[in-house]
Amino acid sequence: MSDGPGAARIRAVVVDDAVLLREGLARVLDEAGIEVVAQYADAESFLRTLPDGAPDVVVMDVRMPPTFTDEGVRAAVETRRVSPRTGVLLLSQYVEATYAEDVLAAGATGIGYLLKDRVTRLEEIDDAVRRIAAGGTVLDPEVVTQLMSRRRDPLAALTPREREVLGLMAEGRTNAAIARALVIGTGAVEKHVSNIFGKLALEDTGEDHRRVLAVLAYLG
Repeated sequence: MSDGPGAARIRAVVVDDAVLLREGLARVLDEAGIEVVAQYADAESFLRTLPDGAPDVVVMDVRMPPTFTDEGVRAAVETRRVSPRTGVLLLSQYVEATYAEDVLAAGATGIGYLLKDRVTRLEEIDDAVRRIAAGGTVLDPEVVTQLMSRRRDPLAALTPREREVLGLMAEGRTNAAIARALVIGTGAVEKHVSNIFGKLALEDTGEDHRRVLAVLAYLG
């Protein structure tokens, strides 16, 4: 996918200590029409560029120097504090449910968490970056499952089908995509979504993004 004529290109930064992966990601994004404005081998080097050099999206590894534990997560949280409009896509080798929760707590929109080994098509990275740049949330289904296992259950009022719909919402799917996945009509999906909002007491104020709030309730 590429930007349309006259559209401003998405500006991205790639942060990863593995040079081959870093260069590979940069090339994939560049070929997809996303402008990679910088690359860094560690989180601290990137953070020093904020807020003046803030990109639209930063794609970074979870584990980086010097301790190879949670540098990417802490950098993601700091990025959202310093530059709230910068989207963050974290890539990890493993499901780190605690880290995912920390990142989601830093902001309800423009956040993604994908598992490297489960990205089977290069287009998935392009799609994720674009959705995050537009304020969306992109979570690997396995991350959603792990987060679900950690949470208390505030969703007892939801039917099994409504839970299915909410789970797919948490993966960042649109109503049309949910309808295709469940082999039901979009009207049925809209009804389920409306019921979810009602049961979670998410009133339409014209300000709150109820879809994101519902997902946070699901993961929380």
